[in-house]
Amino acid sequence: MSARKILILNGHPGETSLSKSLCAAYRTAAEENGHEVRSHDVSQMQFDMDYGQSGYKDPKPLEPDLAAFLEDLEWAEHVMMASPLWWGAVPAKLKAVFDRALLPGRAFDTRKVNVFGLPAPMLAGKTARVLLTSDTPALLLRLFYGNAVKKFISRQILGFVGIKPTRFTTFAPATAAPEAKVKSWLRTAGVLGGKAA
Repeated sequence: MSARKILILNGHPGETSLSKSLCAAYRTAAEENGHEVRSHDVSQMQFDMDYGQSGYKDPKPLEPDLAAFLEDLEWAEHVMMASPLWWGAVPAKLKAVFDRALLPGRAFDTRKVNVFGLPAPMLAGKTARVLLTSDTPALLLRLFYGNAVKKFISRQILGFVGIKPTRFTTFAPATAAPEAKVKSWLRTAGVLGGKAA
């Protein structure tokens, strides 16, 4: 398999987390297998989370951390994101990265719309993997909640700007997972990283 350009985004806002460890395992294996990797960590990113009232016509300038993230997103061929499931969705700061950085002219083109009125995606040709940690097992996430968080990420965020397919790997229950289970999850992340999958 040829080397790929990979962007890793740790979506957990805490200084230490299982998401951060999964990202590290993925990155180590990816680099060991010759892939080029750039990483961003939401816990370290400094920016105003509030999009504000100006709308797309007069958006706030991107802070350096958001500008660097968007440049790396454009550079990447494959995106790996790790995130916990909080209240049925992703943490607010991770959502704010997308709210602020995925703007018209860089992520989608409002001048070109399809028959449904949706703007043309500008980040097509990339794939994604989401490592989702949760206390809700994957089966219950599907049966009781219709995989809402997965649809939200894959269709309404990444797919909207052209990044697809998005594949998911769920690690659950995560809060009090035994050490052996966590080690197994880290190995899984490593296998995925080595394959850039």
